[in-house]
Amino acid sequence: MLTDHILTLITFVPTAGAVVVAFLPRKGRAIQVFTLLVTLATFILSLHLPAHFNSAQRGFQFEENNPWIASPAIRYHLGVDGLSLWLVLLATFLGPIGALVSWSAIKDRTKEFYFLFLLQQTAMIGVFVALDLFLYYGFWELSLVPMAILIALFGPNRGRQAAIKFFLYTFIPSALFLVAILYLYAKAGTFDFAQLQSALAAGSLGIAPQALSWLSLAFLVAFAVKVPIFPLHGWLSDVIQEAPTAMAMVVAGKLGLYSIFRFNLGLFPEQSRAIAPLMIVLAVIGILYGALIALAQIDMKRLIAFSILSNLSFCILGIFCFALAGLNGAVFQTLNEGLTGSALLVLVSLLYERYHSYDMTLYGGLAARLPWLATLFVITSLALIGLPLLNGFIGEFLVLSGSFASHPRWVAAAAIGVILSASYMLWMVQRIFYGRESSLILNRPAPDLNFREHVTLWPMAILMLAMGVLSPYWIRGIQSGVLQFPAVAERQAHGSTYVLMHATPAPPDPAHVTGGGTQ
Repeated sequence: MLTDHILTLITFVPTAGAVVVAFLPRKGRAIQVFTLLVTLATFILSLHLPAHFNSAQRGFQFEENNPWIASPAIRYHLGVDGLSLWLVLLATFLGPIGALVSWSAIKDRTKEFYFLFLLQQTAMIGVFVALDLFLYYGFWELSLVPMAILIALFGPNRGRQAAIKFFLYTFIPSALFLVAILYLYAKAGTFDFAQLQSALAAGSLGIAPQALSWLSLAFLVAFAVKVPIFPLHGWLSDVIQEAPTAMAMVVAGKLGLYSIFRFNLGLFPEQSRAIAPLMIVLAVIGILYGALIALAQIDMKRLIAFSILSNLSFCILGIFCFALAGLNGAVFQTLNEGLTGSALLVLVSLLYERYHSYDMTLYGGLAARLPWLATLFVITSLALIGLPLLNGFIGEFLVLSGSFASHPRWVAAAAIGVILSASYMLWMVQRIFYGRESSLILNRPAPDLNFREHVTLWPMAILMLAMGVLSPYWIRGIQSGVLQFPAVAERQAHGSTYVLMHATPAPPDPAHVTGGGTQ
């Protein structure tokens, strides 16, 4: 019974919690404690997925597929594969982290905050598990609303402006996305992902190639804004600065990247391959542009925002080079950015709670006074720049090594971003924690991490090490999802690990193939 309905439970337990929160008293800690318990329960339920997931099995698992609305034909269809499995786990893992980091940061309007926070949890999980396009679109739009409201309510300086910018950037492309979904329904008579994938692959819908290109573009633009991909990143720095930390942790990357994998590569493989050269150029520009702008920042949150842009662009590079190792690396790097970027935002928020400033020029010599916070900051920074044995190294290595055979010059340019990321992260660590103590530090003594903050941060630090050392455990599940693309299985049968779609490739470099297999 649990396995049959596990995805429904994981998805809607936060919604049930939000309803209860609406009736809890504002005074005291009842709302915070209850929200923490709900997020912990959701995370514990989600552990059922990797415990019972079969990496050798192709296709979706834990499926629930029932009729919902007769006309139009909408089904309640949920399922996960290797692409979505770990993203669901990441979303549920970050739930308790978000509740803990908001414990003392959110002092007013706590009921509104935690109500919307739990709704956002449902929306995120729903995006990863929905296999009916109409159901998926409902979750996709739901993920925008709580985020925009919370940015407007809790933004410290320009919350309303940032919320409006975020909403306009994401909602307008989503409207085009809805039109594309409705067009597919008019042709196929179904919103079901599996049926649409089969029909499009067979060419039985009678859609002209030019129309398919426009449909693919409508999907891609909606997802690219949410990643974000350069040059559609104009909302990112404002939102990261204004959003509460618990929401800033989830605002970028995961939903958009997953959707590009699932729908652009799943439904429109030929069109994705046709636009790949442009996407690779934009990815490399995003890597270098984000890193260079981050290097010039003195505001910690803006630095993090542009580092997110740079790191997520690695994922786009891995996707559109159509290499098996690169695709595995892109999914793994999506998980890394969600984990490491979230940890960095939490650490910066703890500094702000103590010193009320994000300006790095006001800090200095903090390591002697806050050794635990400094230790965790250094670990997180090293993970972000890709130190071997930590999670960031695996994702970047797979993306760069997997993509090098087909696009060596662009990959060589992208590798400069790794050097730049080390520069701005180590510069930030040195500026804040080492050197002479600044007047801010001397005049405002602050305590080191308390018990709640240790509980918030150490699970993330341990997971960074675990993902770096035990990466095959994650990669096995990820690859089972990547190999669902029919052409991947065909190329694997012929000994190639690098070409994904329906083009005839040049013979692969045997040494490179061996490396990909080893990875």
